Amino acid sequence: MSYNAKIRADAMSLNPIDDALFVKMAESLKVCQEMLRVFLRDKQLIVLENVPQSIVKNLQGRSCILDLKCRLSSGKIVHIEVQKADDDDHQRRVRYNSSLLTANIADPGAKFRDIPDVISVFISKFDVFKRGKAVYHVERIIKETGDKVYNGTQEIYINAEINDNSDIARLMKVFVEDAYYDDKFPAISERKRIFKTTEEGVNEMCEVIERNRAEARAEGRVEGQLSLLTKLVKLNKLTLKEAADAADMTEANFRKLALL
Repeated sequence: MSYNAKIRADAMSLNPIDDALFVKMAESLKVCQEMLRVFLRDKQLIVLENVPQSIVKNLQGRSCILDLKCRLSSGKIVHIEVQKADDDDHQRRVRYNSSLLTANIADPGAKFRDIPDVISVFISKFDVFKRGKAVYHVERIIKETGDKVYNGTQEIYINAEINDNSDIARLMKVFVEDAYYDDKFPAISERKRIFKTTEEGVNEMCEVIERNRAEARAEGRVEGQLSLLTKLVKLNKLTLKEAADAADMTEANFRKLALL
């Protein structure tokens, strides 16, 4: 199989559970609104703004890229992440992304009561909690009394592993099954069909795949350079300043990234 044919095959095998296709689908406000109306069980929900691959910066440490950030008419902010591999502590991932997003949307000097509510939606191919539910709503409670308390954050975990015949489970089938479309979700199904079956859509996904692979290769080269420079510093072959200059960063940042 030629390289171009392999890229096309890879593009056509993608589903909304894959980051690359999810981000393209999330460029449509209609798709985002239809999706969130199902996930949040609110048929009147209105999405005012949708930002796929929203970059949330942390000047002190690790930044993150949210698969999707939406602003609702209620003023609430929703961020969504899709995940295929069960290879990390996903609750901590949600916690970190939510806290970083909260810090970025809070106006300087704002009263804490005025900080927008944040809803975290984590979509996975697997059952995160392994309790046999298609959706989990995680809430804060007072341990001593059992009372629920709300601090402006919500966590919702949705998975494609459990099929309970609910609307969420039906939508998850659209997310993970190649040839499955559902008239109950017309905007989502139509956009999935465009990127999987039309010439224009498949070509666009091929470009996304090639761009993502190029960025991954570049990132790998940067990580390799950092690893080599760190080793040279530890062997006293380079000073910290020389290594930082070679990596085009400050000494403080180099020390932090290299764990020196």
